[in-house]
Amino acid sequence: MKLPSARKPFFLLLAGLILTNLSGPGLIPTASAEGTRSWEQSKFDELTKGTATGVAIRSGGGLELAPTFKSLYATPSTYIWSIAADDAGNVYVAAGAPARVYRITSDGKATVIFEPKELQVQALHTGPGGTIYAATAPDGKVYKLEHKPGAKAHADSRQETAPDKEDKDKDKEKDSAKPAVDSSWSSSVYFEPGTKYIWDLALDKAGNLYVATGDHGEIYRVTPKGEHSVFFKSDETHIRVLAFDAQDNLIAGSDGSGLIYRISPAGEGFVLYSAPKKEITALALDRAGNIYAAAVGEKRSGGGPGAAGIAAAFMNVGANTPAVGAAPQTPAVTITPAPTTPQTSGPFPFPGGGASGGSDVYRIAPDGSPARIWTSHEDIVYALAFDSQGRLLAGTGNRGHIFAITGQDDFSDLLKATASQVTGFAKAPGGGLYAATSNLGKVFVLGPGPEAEGTYESDVFDARIFSRWGRAEFRGAGSVDLYARSGNVDNPDRNWSPWKKIDLAANPETGIPAARYAQWKAVLHAGTLAPGVDSMALNYLPKNAAPEIDDITVQVGIKYQPLPKTSGNTIGSDSSGSSFGGSSFGGSSGSHFEAAPPSSHDRESIGVKWSAHDDNDDQLVYSLYYRGDGQTRWLLLKDNLTDKAYSFDASLLPDGGYIVKVVASDAPSHSPGEALTASKESRRFEVDTTPPRVENLAASVEGGQIHVIFHAADGFSPIKRAEYSVDAGEWKYVEPVGQLSDAKIENYDFKVTPEEGRDGAASEHVVVVRVYDRYENMGAAKILIRKGGSTK
Repeated sequence: MKLPSARKPFFLLLAGLILTNLSGPGLIPTASAEGTRSWEQSKFDELTKGTATGVAIRSGGGLELAPTFKSLYATPSTYIWSIAADDAGNVYVAAGAPARVYRITSDGKATVIFEPKELQVQALHTGPGGTIYAATAPDGKVYKLEHKPGAKAHADSRQETAPDKEDKDKDKEKDSAKPAVDSSWSSSVYFEPGTKYIWDLALDKAGNLYVATGDHGEIYRVTPKGEHSVFFKSDETHIRVLAFDAQDNLIAGSDGSGLIYRISPAGEGFVLYSAPKKEITALALDRAGNIYAAAVGEKRSGGGPGAAGIAAAFMNVGANTPAVGAAPQTPAVTITPAPTTPQTSGPFPFPGGGASGGSDVYRIAPDGSPARIWTSHEDIVYALAFDSQGRLLAGTGNRGHIFAITGQDDFSDLLKATASQVTGFAKAPGGGLYAATSNLGKVFVLGPGPEAEGTYESDVFDARIFSRWGRAEFRGAGSVDLYARSGNVDNPDRNWSPWKKIDLAANPETGIPAARYAQWKAVLHAGTLAPGVDSMALNYLPKNAAPEIDDITVQVGIKYQPLPKTSGNTIGSDSSGSSFGGSSFGGSSGSHFEAAPPSSHDRESIGVKWSAHDDNDDQLVYSLYYRGDGQTRWLLLKDNLTDKAYSFDASLLPDGGYIVKVVASDAPSHSPGEALTASKESRRFEVDTTPPRVENLAASVEGGQIHVIFHAADGFSPIKRAEYSVDAGEWKYVEPVGQLSDAKIENYDFKVTPEEGRDGAASEHVVVVRVYDRYENMGAAKILIRKGGSTK
C-alpha cells in the first residue's frame, strides 16, 4: 500500500534514526553493557544449536521428551525407498544398492524375499492374502511377491560376505548377522507399463492396483485379474505419489508444476492445488478429510506443464552396485544437474534429491482451501504419516530429522536419525510407527510412548572474556536435572571442568570455575508430570578489561559534521557540548560496524578521528590531549567525549608540529575506582596557518624586458612555489635562484618580456607576485613600473 505523502517525512526520519544507531547485525543497545549479564536460551533457533538425545525441541521454544526411537534393523542396502507393514506387524522394505525387498519381523529378524535385476526397488504395497506388490526402476516393472505355504527360509549361498578390515568401522552400522534369502517367497512380473520410472503404488478396496509412473505422467490401473489400462493421464512429466481419500477418490501429486489432483473412481481428474514448489514428494490424509502434501524444488520461470523432468540429483548407483551375492558396498554418490528432459538410460534419479530452497507442507481442507502449515529452508520432506496421537510426522533429509507438525507453524523437532534421509513410515504394532532411512538403509521403531530419559546439551557459550559464573535461572516442569561446566577453550572435550549438578531448590549457584566458555545440560526424566524446559539462563560477571584504541587519524583542513542525537541513554550519544569551537561525531563503544562520520573540507579546521573497542562492550568516554614539539606536558583539548571524531579551529594552535593523544575510559559502566583506561598517540602532524611573506620586491625595465627581484620567507614551512602576473595576465610559474624550492627563505630573480600595447598602457606595467608554502598558505605583493622609474 502506498503511504500518504504527508506521512513520508515521519517514516524517513524514523528510518534515519534506525540507521544512525545500526551496529553489526542488529541495533546498538540503548543500555550500556555493565555489571552482571545473563545468557538465556529459550527460543527454537537457539536450542537447535545444541545436541538433543531423546529430547524434542518445540517451535515455540522449550524442550520435552521425544518419543522412543529404537533401531529395529540395519540393512546391507544403502537406500530404502519405501516400506509397508502387514497385519502381523512384519515390515517390508524396498531397497536399493543392492536392490532387494526385505521382510523384517517385529523383533528385528530379517530375510531377503526378492532380489530383482533392476537397480532399485522403488515402491511396494501390501495386498490381500499376504501378497506384496513391488515396483522396480529404471525401466520399471511391478512384481507380485507371494509366500508359499509350508516353505521355510534358508541361508542362500549368495548372502553377503564379511567386510574387509578397512570397512569394519562402516560395518558397525550394519547388523552382524546378514539376512538369509527366503526361498519360500516367489516372484512374478505382474505388470510392465513400458515406462522408465514407477514412483508409487496404491490399492483400492476392490483390490485394484494403481501405478504412478514417470516420463509421461500416467497412472495405470491393474485389476485383480491382471487387466491393465491407463486410468489417468496428466500433462505433467511424473506422477510422484498416490493416496486414497474416504470417498475412494485417488489423490495424486506430480512433479513439474507441483499439482495435487483429485481423481474420481471414473478417472476424472480435478486439480485441487498448484503448489508454489514444483514436486510433490509425500501425501497423507486424516480422518477429518484434510489432505496434507509435502513439496520441494523451485519452479523454473516460464516452465509450463511437462516442461521439465524431475528436479533430482542423479546418483551413480549403476557402476558401483555390487552383483547379487557380492559383498555390500556403499556406492559413490555423484551430484549432477538434472537435465531438462528425463534421461532414457544411465543413472537413476533420487526423488526430491535435486531440490533447492527447502520444502513446504500444505493442508488442503475438505472445502478445498489450501494453506501452508510448515516450511523449512534446510530440510527436504520425503515422507508423511500420522502417529498414535494424531500428529502429522514429516520424515526429512538431508539431516535425518523427524518433525511433528501440530498446527500452523506449530511443530516440534522430534529427533535426528543416524542416517541422512528419513524416507518412509509404516504402522507398527502397539501404536508405534516404523521409520525407514537412507544413507544408511535402516529401519527404526518410533513411539508410541516417550523416552524414559532424555538429555540435552546446549551449544558452547562464549563470554568473549574471562568471567565468573553465578546462579542458574530455570523455568520448566516435571523431573529435570540441570548441570553446568566451563572451560577456556571452545571445545568442551579439551580439559573443561566436569559437569556439576545445580541444586535449584537449595542453592542455584552453578559452582563452576571462572572461565571464558560455559555450557549447560538438562536431563529430563519421565514421570507423572511430563518434564519440560521452558527457558534456562546462566548469570555471569565478565572480568573488566581495559578498552583498546585501535587507530587515530588527524587531518588538517577537515571538519567532521555532527549528526542529530537521539534522546535517551544511547551508546554513542554526545551529552557534552563543544569547546574550542569544536564539534563531534557519535559512535558505538563496541567493536561493531560504524559508518564513517560525514566530513567536509575546511581550511580553518583540524579533524581528529579514532576507532576504539571494549571487550566488555562497556560504554566508553574519551578525552583528547595535544602536545607540541619540544613540550613535555600534555594539554587538554576536550574531555567527556562519547563520540569518536572531533574537530576544532586550527588557529588555536600556533604554527608547529604536534601530537594528539586519545584516552579512553570505561567509567560510565563501572563503579568509581573500578574503571580502566587506555591511551594512544597519533603520528606527528604539522599546523601552518600563517602565509609566507614577499619582501624587497623590485622591478625595472631593462632593454625592453622587465627585471623582477624579490625575497620570499615563511616562519615554519618551506616555500613550495611562486607565480607572477604582468598586467593582469595569466599566472606563470617562476623558479627560485638555484631552481630547487625547499627552504623557508627563497630568492627570485627573473626577466619577462611584456606585451606591448596591452590595454593601451605600454608606458607602465603592473607586476604581481604570489608565493605558497607547503601548506598552501599564500602571500602576495605588487609593483607598478613607469618609464624612467618604478613605484610600488
